[in-house]
Amino acid sequence: MRTRVKICGITRPEDAREAARLGADAIGLVFYAKSPRAVDVSRAMQICAGLSPFVTTVGLFVDPVQEAVEELLAQVSLDLIQFHGNESPEFCARFGRPYLKAIRMREGIDLAAEHERYREARGLLLDTYQPGLPGGTGESFEWERVPSELAGSIVLAGGLTPQNVGAAIKQVRPYAVDVSGGVEASKGVKDAAKMAAFIGEVKRVESEPT
Repeated sequence: MRTRVKICGITRPEDAREAARLGADAIGLVFYAKSPRAVDVSRAMQICAGLSPFVTTVGLFVDPVQEAVEELLAQVSLDLIQFHGNESPEFCARFGRPYLKAIRMREGIDLAAEHERYREARGLLLDTYQPGLPGGTGESFEWERVPSELAGSIVLAGGLTPQNVGAAIKQVRPYAVDVSGGVEASKGVKDAAKMAAFIGEVKRVESEPT
């Protein structure tokens, strides 16, 4: 199975276009004001307008109010919503859009139970747990904690880089990998060479015999 690639934390139209040109399957837009990679509606519209066909646009929210999500969806062409806070399954399902639910890999987390709890989600995005941070830690977690029977519905995130993504894919065999800080020149500004290296490493691992 081909491993999909999502480049998250896009803040510039030119970075989105380059990610798509290099072969990214999805780009992520952060609608969380406390993030250094946050974008407003105007910038999000610019980014989405310049994208190639068949690139999935993902909007990331952290414990938003319902009205804010509805207002943004009315203005920005998002294909998928990514909920990165403590949102309930009922809240996530309110918007008539497919969604991902981010799970921070704190100690003792029961992924099978979370998978069942968010069974309407298109998948679970697994990120590193740090107290007080909803994501973007730049740190990886122990990939062996991901049950093999759930791998096909997992988007693997958390500290991925061109240097370690190959090992991560071999260990987990996730549906997709998600990278942000690992392909940046500075926070919110992507590095084209690093994006190329990351996507190239994913493709290299895929071409190896299993």
